[in-house]
Amino acid sequence: MKQASVFVSGTSAGLGEALAASYLEKGAQVYGLSRSGSPGSHPNLHDTKVDIGDLDGLEEALKAFLAGLDSLDTVILNAGILGEIQPMHTLEMDSLKHLMDVNVWSNKLLLDYLCESGIKVAQVVAISSGAAVNGNKGWGAYSLSKATLNMLIKLYAAEYPEIHFSALAPGLIDTRMQDQLCDQGRVDESEFPSVIKLRQARGTQNMPTPAVAAATISALIPKLKSTLQSGEFVDIRNL
Repeated sequence: MKQASVFVSGTSAGLGEALAASYLEKGAQVYGLSRSGSPGSHPNLHDTKVDIGDLDGLEEALKAFLAGLDSLDTVILNAGILGEIQPMHTLEMDSLKHLMDVNVWSNKLLLDYLCESGIKVAQVVAISSGAAVNGNKGWGAYSLSKATLNMLIKLYAAEYPEIHFSALAPGLIDTRMQDQLCDQGRVDESEFPSVIKLRQARGTQNMPTPAVAAATISALIPKLKSTLQSGEFVDIRNL
């Protein structure tokens, strides 16, 4: 049986780190990309440190990292940042631009490189969010970035019909992002009531650990090809 090959961005922590570990447990060759580097080591883990927010250097970094690779079964575009929870009208353009660079335009460059490099890609899954459609107060930059990511995936699906694309909202996961959201002194729930649900869910089965979430997601990803039209967005809680 051919050994699976998987690319995951954002493998230094959280869901990305857990996804890499899940695929390694399945015997896959994993290509991990992150700003800080993957914390663990494994004979099948190929890891590189790249700041995906540095758009000017991303293509050259990918060329060096993936040189000689001829195929990838699965590409998971996971890396992303939350930004500050604040009213839309107070967002500064520099902060919004940086968040869009990390959450959206870096993924465009990743897709452009993979689709044009000759590497045969079977499936692309972008990690999106329910924030892409909810429009809750305070989530402006993050919501805009995930909504744009969803459309980016839809457009690439139309341009590359030989690849199956999907955008997947993974539900609540207990990552560092929750540290920021659940810090009582950082986000005022009276002004931004959407965080109340997150604080109530933390420590319960409604907000699993990254390892538990990654096991569920890695098992689900192959099924997306048979259950979704390429380019679709889906929330894992609706599957």
